[in-house]
Amino acid sequence: MPLTLQERQEFLAQPHVAAFSVAAGAGRGPLTVPIWYQYSPGGEAWILTGPQSQKMRYLREAGRFGLMVQQVEPAVRYVSVEGPVTRTTPMTDEMHREMVARYLPPESVDAYLKAAEAYGEQVAVFLRPERWLSADLGNVSEL
Repeated sequence: MPLTLQERQEFLAQPHVAAFSVAAGAGRGPLTVPIWYQYSPGGEAWILTGPQSQKMRYLREAGRFGLMVQQVEPAVRYVSVEGPVTRTTPMTDEMHREMVARYLPPESVDAYLKAAEAYGEQVAVFLRPERWLSADLGNVSEL
């Protein structure tokens, strides 16, 4: 059963690791990799990546990307969102901390941020949700 708009947005706002997908050119399937993302209901989703990364090269060419998140417990549920890139901005320290704090326990954030300095420059890429797919397949242990 499809989720309502509010259910989709609330589910996407939870800290799932997403499957990021972007067109990889003629004769190829999409580039699909796991990624951290940020999203607040009603807003734009955003990811962080290197400005010269393969993801960024494909994003420049395609101008859009998708994210898919799922859970299998307590019920099987997924949300997929796709849309255009609305802007790309340099990552700030505040954005980096916000993203890391979304996924890691508080006591691990500073150590991760210190280690991540080795990754070099990063940019934030924003997506305007345009197309949604979702389903709640229920609690499979009750089937």
